[in-house]
Amino acid sequence: MTRSLVVILMTVALDSIGIGLIFPILPSLLKDVTHAGDVAPYIGIMMALYAAMQFIFAPVLGALSDRLGRRPVLLISLTGAAVNYLFLAFAPSLWLLLMGRALAGLTSANTSVAAAYVTDISSEGTRARRFGLLNAMFGMGFIVGPVLGGLLGDYWVRLPFLVAALLTGINLMLGFLALPESRPPSREKIDFRAFNPLRPLRWAFTMKGLLPIVFIFFIFSGLGEAYGTCWALWGSDAFHWNGLWIGLSLGTYGVCQTLAQAILPGPATKFLGERGTILTGVASACAALAVFAIAKQGWMVFAAMPILALGGIGVPALQSLATRQVSETEQGKFQGVLQSAVSLASVAAPLAFSSVYLSVRLDWPGAIWLSVAALYGIGAILILRLRFKTLEAVG
Repeated sequence: MTRSLVVILMTVALDSIGIGLIFPILPSLLKDVTHAGDVAPYIGIMMALYAAMQFIFAPVLGALSDRLGRRPVLLISLTGAAVNYLFLAFAPSLWLLLMGRALAGLTSANTSVAAAYVTDISSEGTRARRFGLLNAMFGMGFIVGPVLGGLLGDYWVRLPFLVAALLTGINLMLGFLALPESRPPSREKIDFRAFNPLRPLRWAFTMKGLLPIVFIFFIFSGLGEAYGTCWALWGSDAFHWNGLWIGLSLGTYGVCQTLAQAILPGPATKFLGERGTILTGVASACAALAVFAIAKQGWMVFAAMPILALGGIGVPALQSLATRQVSETEQGKFQGVLQSAVSLASVAAPLAFSSVYLSVRLDWPGAIWLSVAALYGIGAILILRLRFKTLEAVG
């Protein structure tokens, strides 16, 4: 564990904490600013705006780090993140909140630069383990962030942003003092075509056999956005949870999901196969979502969380299945396509799910989870079709 790796891991952890801490407090913050009775549409807009800025600027920051070096891009990004948190802490209007959230999405795109830094400082033998640490720190931030945001937000809805600004400022100082450059600046001209986030998708549309698996990734990634968009609203409406309970529920789900993905995918794939593991994950998620839809007391939600977390075991199996769709020489390009699909889903899904929640909130808030389960069902049907068509074609 080198000093450089520690600083990079802290950067990624703080990025994910910053994403997670806003989930429990976002409804209260928007009500405080807009004075609206129903803030679901505003939540969808803020979530989509954040994801859109990530989608647009991740390739930009990555390309700039190739040209200018990793260190200056990371330091500029951390500076922007610290300023953004202060901005969000004091923004008095919706438009300024949206501007701050857009800036947050831009600065959080430094995850791609952090991954490039880890590649620079790691040998082939240590690279997999270090990327595992990188993903673990990102997941840990999603556990800590909601709990911290809920706890602090109950004292003052803006307090989580001040704490995040302080932590990011400390990280910036560590980076400035302790983070060496991992890649010397290049004299090559910047390829501005690399700035186009839609560029990888063009190749996918020339390979019709790839479109089903790309669409499945789009659906499954979009379903993950439903929780961040609707969870806090649903918890408040259905169970009258305050910020702390919303944060604890999200943190509990994060712990269950982390354990499930760390322990179960390997054994499940061995005994069930890739497609069987995916379908088992879908069935588990749908069962938990059905409980959420009819739950009358909060303890029922916590009891169903381990079942919902089992839905995550299908993700590694889906990734493994996806790699079989192209040759070894096209793997890098294909992973870029999948990442673009994930990013687009993160933009579209919050807008869609916030609109659905707005339509069901007064009569049956839990119905939002039935819409998520229905989309899981569509994904399962596509997985079954894929087994008989795409995989045979590739074989």
